[in-house]
Amino acid sequence: MRIGDLSAATGASARSLRYYEDQGLLKSLRGTGGQRHYPEAAIDRVTLIKSLLAAGLSTATIRDVLPCVADESIRTPWLADRLTGELHRIESQMADLRRTHDILAGLVERYR
Repeated sequence: MRIGDLSAATGASARSLRYYEDQGLLKSLRGTGGQRHYPEAAIDRVTLIKSLLAAGLSTATIRDVLPCVADESIRTPWLADRLTGELHRIESQMADLRRTHDILAGLVERYR
């Protein structure tokens, strides 16, 4: 399928799909004129990439974990450890945002 078809099937923009490919997350074959052609399995791959991005993972982290996430037969405890590390990173960011929120809410109250 061509990039426009994959975009329509996944809701990912063509620009995002090219970015995923540049980041090593997605592969295509090139046809005549350099057009990208993707296998049907690319739909599931892009859906998975979008889910991992929505979970707050960077494309570098996704590149590391994607083989294990996509193929259950090669999963090891490393994957759970890596994702747990990412969960702790997000929790730390949330705590930082809560502190920032509390400070800002105090300023709002003070200067009303």
